[in-house]
Amino acid sequence: MRMPYLRHVMLALSMLLAAGPARARAAEDLALKSTAVLVVDQETGESLISKNADVVMPIASLTKLMTAMVVIGAQLPMDEVLEIDNDDVDREKHTASRLAVGTRLSRANLLLLALMASENRAAMALSRGYPGGRTAFIARMNETARSLGMNSTRFADPAGLSSQTVSTARDLLRLVSAADTQDLIRRDSTQAEGTVLVRGRPLTFVNTNRMVRYPRDWDIGLQKTGFTNEAGRCLVMRATTLNRKLSMVFLNSIGTMTRFADATRVRRRLELQASGRPLRSAEAATATAVLP
Repeated sequence: MRMPYLRHVMLALSMLLAAGPARARAAEDLALKSTAVLVVDQETGESLISKNADVVMPIASLTKLMTAMVVIGAQLPMDEVLEIDNDDVDREKHTASRLAVGTRLSRANLLLLALMASENRAAMALSRGYPGGRTAFIARMNETARSLGMNSTRFADPAGLSSQTVSTARDLLRLVSAADTQDLIRRDSTQAEGTVLVRGRPLTFVNTNRMVRYPRDWDIGLQKTGFTNEAGRCLVMRATTLNRKLSMVFLNSIGTMTRFADATRVRRRLELQASGRPLRSAEAATATAVLP
């Protein structure tokens, strides 16, 4: 199956990535804690910050953005009901899930839970409900990655649980740009919470990104978080702050708050630039996120 919207994405990508690492400013003065970082001005394509942007590493649940792309591209009925079964249970990391085996939900609700609450079983069920099953689904994920120019990316599963699912910050910027063309991905990934009926009982799920739940100085248009022991804490966002539209990738952060604190450090830098003041090392060290 072809994805017509990818043709439109490629033009935007060429501008977004044209600046490349040569124009990126050093990240050291910001004291960024994430192992890999890429921050780009969406409107000009200027690379504002780059750190290890081409290093290949596991990406955890950031994978679910590609899962959503494949689900939407297949144009399957979103009201079709799929059932969680034993093949959707995580036998690798043994992660918990609120979706018990036997749970029946629409494809639309499964996609919402995969993007908003990062439900692994939801992503697995979506892949199993694809024509040809999970094997065909993963093959399509990799085909889509190649079509987007994500040449350092490999998808081994639809949930991001496998350490063999890897990418780079620069490749993920391409994925974020493509996902941003889809209204459904933007809406689902930025919904603060949602309630679905699970075996007749209403269950409320919340967004895994606390910056969505407590946005403060950010207008977030698209986001996804991720975590495994191998990948660390990860975050991708498209957000507007200080009247600038930014695409941001943070990979392999240590500590629950670090990726969000890094985003706040970036905002602090923009504030200082707007005021004409230089960023001093002490300010960079204390520019941390203040979130509940």
